[in-house]
Amino acid sequence: MPTSRRAGVLLVLLCAAVGGCAHPHKAVPAVPDVPRERQKAVLDEYVIESPDLLQIDLLYAVPKPPYKFQPLDVVAVVVANTLKDKPIAGAFPVEPDGTINLGEPYKSVKVAGLTPAEAREAIQKHLDGIVEKTMVTSVALAEGRGAQLVRGQHLVRPDGVVTLGSYGSVQVAGRTVREAKALIEEQLGKALVNPEVIVNVIGYNSKVYYIIFDTGGSGQQLIRQPVTGNDTVLDAISQVSGLTAVSDPRNIWVARSAGPGEPDQVLPVDWHAMTKRGRAETNYQLLPGDRIFVKAYPLTAVDTRLARVFSPIERIFGITLLGTTTYQQVRAAGSGNLNGGFGGFGGN
Repeated sequence: MPTSRRAGVLLVLLCAAVGGCAHPHKAVPAVPDVPRERQKAVLDEYVIESPDLLQIDLLYAVPKPPYKFQPLDVVAVVVANTLKDKPIAGAFPVEPDGTINLGEPYKSVKVAGLTPAEAREAIQKHLDGIVEKTMVTSVALAEGRGAQLVRGQHLVRPDGVVTLGSYGSVQVAGRTVREAKALIEEQLGKALVNPEVIVNVIGYNSKVYYIIFDTGGSGQQLIRQPVTGNDTVLDAISQVSGLTAVSDPRNIWVARSAGPGEPDQVLPVDWHAMTKRGRAETNYQLLPGDRIFVKAYPLTAVDTRLARVFSPIERIFGITLLGTTTYQQVRAAGSGNLNGGFGGFGGN
């Protein structure tokens, strides 16, 4: 058989083994009625789940009376007729020992466990021995320690709860942001007068999509990315620095998560059209649970399979050849020494 014919037969067999040879690029039809780059859809109202990260800001926090000051509270104190250039007017934190430091020469006075009215009398009595005709005009809670614990970032625990410090905890999983806000204010209302909070999601950790790279017979690389509501296929691939060296741009698709009993929804991606011609028909908008699958070149998988078959054989032959060579060298060395010994004996 001529060499060229043999090469053609080998190519046909190889194409059959890998499922067909590569053809020039053909346009991939777009799936109708699916959100894409130029026709994006607004996602449904976000539902909080674990492990989302919430930012809670407490705007209005007035404790229900009778409130008694505690360590870490901040007390607002205003005093009239103080020493010259030594005013007392501002916010003073309650130290761990229960006192507030009014500065020199007034020093500290204990207010922990006292109501604002009782604290006012205690401060007035403390200052009477230092300043004559002084008068404490107001003592009030500037900021409670509980409010300090509420403000900030809160991770939704695995049980779907966020903790509000000394005010307890609230179940927010499965709720929208508006519903979570109402529940948090209801919980805070047990200790505060008409509390008002702002709730925002700053870590969208529960709604994700996946990028799966086929590595050509040597496993798959899985990457998990959060959904922001505006992601497309190109956005997703750009987040992982593009396709790999073995990725086949003709075999990319989006597998959309389907519920029980629902048919599979596979959206083929025309990578060449998106990147080389700026087409947006298959640059689909990604939804929570989507899987972007990037298949490897077929020949890469064939090469990997052949390596798995021939690599053990090569090792066996290599060990056999090494053993044979070593045996021959030892035998040759032994024969040389024997001949030399006989020669010396004969000479004697």
